Amino acid sequence: MGENPRARRMADRIREIIAKRLDRGLRDPRLGFVTITDVRMTGDLQHASIFYTVYGTDEERADTAKALESAKGMLRSEVGRNITARVTPSLEFIHDAIPENAKHIEDLLREAQERDTAVAGLAAGAAYAGEEDPYVKPREHDEDDED
Repeated sequence: MGENPRARRMADRIREIIAKRLDRGLRDPRLGFVTITDVRMTGDLQHASIFYTVYGTDEERADTAKALESAKGMLRSEVGRNITARVTPSLEFIHDAIPENAKHIEDLLREAQERDTAVAGLAAGAAYAGEEDPYVKPREHDEDDED
């Protein structure tokens, strides 16, 4: 079963509303540099999960989470004024770990590349333990051998 197209449209609209409101600024000094990455709606349009990232240290991320939690009511009112729905969905802010995961993947790829380079260096100076081609080949019969 596919995704509800109305829920997707509403999620996109909520993402725009929240992003514009955060761009205009909240009166909370704890709020850091926030980017709204995604919004997901439940099928009944009653709940919106808002994924965000914060540029900065772990302390700034924690402060931003507290600031968003305290501004949840005001942001929900803003959403309610700007959407055409009978019920304003409840909001939930979830820290999106995409940048941290991307950095971890980059570190793993760099480590794999370093190991590949080390293995290639060892293989360049390596010699075969036995013959170069260790497989048994069929004998070639000469016509003179048959006599």
